[in-house]
Amino acid sequence: MARIRVKDLCLRTYIGIKEEEILNKQDVLINLTILYPAQQAVQGNDIDQALNYRTITKAIIRHVEENRFALLERMTQEILDIVMAHPQVRYAEVEVDKPHALRFAESVSITLTGHR
Repeated sequence: MARIRVKDLCLRTYIGIKEEEILNKQDVLINLTILYPAQQAVQGNDIDQALNYRTITKAIIRHVEENRFALLERMTQEILDIVMAHPQVRYAEVEVDKPHALRFAESVSITLTGHR
């Protein structure tokens, strides 16, 4: 089983429920962990046998930057759904951080997982 990690994908989107959050884009940090069976990719050295993390990441970027979210939970679930839409994925963990969401805190994050 291969473990792919995408670390600190920094995107800007509308996230939150306060007027300022609804009107202004904010940074979010996304971390992904994806497990998939990579035996054929390891043996054949062929991209068609591998899980294309670039394709997944581009879909996440497009979705996050083109939508609005009230809750971190909803955004995180929608990102998880994008990852799990790929049949090769056996397990995925998605963490979304909203920097400076709370006074005196570096960030607030939500983590969701999916498996098959």
